[in-house]
Amino acid sequence: MWGSPSTSSSSSRRKGSSSRRGGGGSSSGAYGGASASGINEGKAERMFAELCEEDNPDAANMEGICKLCEQLDLDPLEDVRVLVLLWKLGANKKPAEIQKGEWIAGCHKLKLDSVDKFKKLLPSLDTGFMDREEFGDFYKFCFQFNRAGTHKTLEKDLVVALLKMCLTGGRISSHRLDTFCEFLETTNDPSYSKITLDQWRSFLDFSYEYPDAKALNGYDEGMSAWPVLIDEYVEFMEKSENRKK
Repeated sequence: MWGSPSTSSSSSRRKGSSSRRGGGGSSSGAYGGASASGINEGKAERMFAELCEEDNPDAANMEGICKLCEQLDLDPLEDVRVLVLLWKLGANKKPAEIQKGEWIAGCHKLKLDSVDKFKKLLPSLDTGFMDREEFGDFYKFCFQFNRAGTHKTLEKDLVVALLKMCLTGGRISSHRLDTFCEFLETTNDPSYSKITLDQWRSFLDFSYEYPDAKALNGYDEGMSAWPVLIDEYVEFMEKSENRKK
């Protein structure tokens, strides 16, 4: 998934949950019974605190998210449910982190306050349960969450890894996914060393409109409104087919 955890912080700097319990005032029900949503907010807060660095208790970065993956027995490099979980929790404010307010709001929405409850949620995080519109929102989130700081693009190697993570499983044809990834991996065009959000989203839309080789026969580059990246991918496909003849 999404690059390596930050190396600027060490896991040894994390505080245990017990060192945080006396910190600032918490909302109603935090350490007592359930809140109006049915969760114990204090438990959700303590769970979040375990994911944070000592010098930033209000956000869990990639290192903390990887720790959450360990608790849930998820592979952060391969399991798309990690990204689905972050999306459903509402990790939208900054790339590569989830903020405390997002976590608490997400826990209320999803009724989560323990590792066991998170684990019970996992089966429902399969992308196959999403309709096309919902998946489109999630697909956009995957790009935005994996940006580095204020950068607006993703390195193509990361894009290839994310495409395989998000789109494997029947959302689009495996042939379309495999050949597009091959195109990105083999192109020497420096303009495609980084991929924009528009290019990222266009590939999914293109895959819906042109799901197979037969549909691609109707592609007209002269009339195309697709990004040039897509036009060049089609040319790559045509050359590949010609070599097979």
